[in-house]
Amino acid sequence: MIPDLGAFRASSTRLKGLRLIHTHLNGEKLTRDDLTDLALLRLDLVCAVEADPSGIPGVVHTAHLIPENPEGKYWLFLRPVRPAEMDLNFTDFIQALEGEFARKQKAKTVDAAERAFLIRVETDPRCDSQSSMDELKELAGSCGVEVLDSTIQYRDRIDPKFLLGKGKLSELIIKTLQMGANLLIFDHELTPAQIRAIADFTELKIIDRTQLILDIFAGRAHSREGKIQVELAQLKYLLPRLTTKNTAMSRLTGGIGGRGPGETKLEINRRRVRDQIRRLEQGLKNVQKGRRERRVKRRKKGLPIISIIGYTNAGKSTLLNTMTKSRVFTEDRLFATLDPKSSRLRFPRDAEAIITDTVGFIRDLPRELFAAFRATLEELNEADVLLHVIDVSNPNFEGQITAVEKILEELNVAKKPTIRIFNKEDRFPDKTLLENLCRRFQATAISALNSETLSPLIEKMEGMIIKNVAW
Repeated sequence: MIPDLGAFRASSTRLKGLRLIHTHLNGEKLTRDDLTDLALLRLDLVCAVEADPSGIPGVVHTAHLIPENPEGKYWLFLRPVRPAEMDLNFTDFIQALEGEFARKQKAKTVDAAERAFLIRVETDPRCDSQSSMDELKELAGSCGVEVLDSTIQYRDRIDPKFLLGKGKLSELIIKTLQMGANLLIFDHELTPAQIRAIADFTELKIIDRTQLILDIFAGRAHSREGKIQVELAQLKYLLPRLTTKNTAMSRLTGGIGGRGPGETKLEINRRRVRDQIRRLEQGLKNVQKGRRERRVKRRKKGLPIISIIGYTNAGKSTLLNTMTKSRVFTEDRLFATLDPKSSRLRFPRDAEAIITDTVGFIRDLPRELFAAFRATLEELNEADVLLHVIDVSNPNFEGQITAVEKILEELNVAKKPTIRIFNKEDRFPDKTLLENLCRRFQATAISALNSETLSPLIEKMEGMIIKNVAW
């Protein structure tokens, strides 16, 4: 048995400072287990000494790790020699090897503190897994994480403990060590047991898709309501994951800037989390009360309400700015806007309306976030018209339409009068195909950055307002 090595040094460019030397009684060379231990424990060297039936030592089989390389090799075997013939200057050799690891990683010019490897396990080969992974990479980038590489593994069924097979996970961990990654991001929502099992096995920080989205929301919320909603979602996500203290816990909660709870303080921490959840829920009710009062005042003024909805980064805030000459913060990244913004919009025939920007939707919106933001999203019930903004330049725009409409159904607002808008027409090269898509989806093509393209949309909005609102 190899003892706990937690007290020894660990670094993406340094080895463990330990050598594993053992005997093989049946004339075996280095086994797969030997090489896996070498890589996962980041040992300096592993040696297997042959021994014949009389106990006389034979040759020594030796291997060491090597940096990332085009051949995809993880380790290198030295020439088998007898113990008396081993004349390697070990200190100089290891220093040179660690220097090579450092040079390889420095050549990547990666400055981010978090360097991730993305993983997805898929059981349906027909599923568009690559689009999902591309979106995960965008999410990671929005969170300030440098993505070094990714992989999709196809399996008949998902492993209940590790998601992907233990052997495949071992290979991936070796690859991440070569590349200098310190974080694994799974394109799934992992159970608490899966996070603990994978973290214990890999000795790396583990983040799932849900936690990644929560991290992004935590960094983008600015209003009091937004901060309450995000903290509430984070605590509800964390509560079932507060189990007994182990080495996985510090990595688990590290994703949102926390610390693993001490074993003797476990129940105290659980109680504190539950108390904080109750306080936040009460605070959210107070904020919602104020929101309801503002809605009543808006209704008394008799102004129709238009809500802009759509997938994250579709261009909703940009459209609001262009139509109303507002200055809502916009950026080409996921979830740039979390706090709803409202402005007045005057139509050419002197009609007026309130137009509201909403938080972007996303595929498989985490349950905790959906519950926390439900009050904000339910404002869509007050809308007279929905503007569904779609990034038509995105290859997966049809999947994004489906994801948005699924959320609208869950909110019971799917039957509201809706105008589909194909945004970013300037990025769509084939204009004939775009016209056909507009007819197929009954959409209006625009570029939210160019006010000259908005005339047909504004005309359609005004006509729908007049038709559906009692003045």
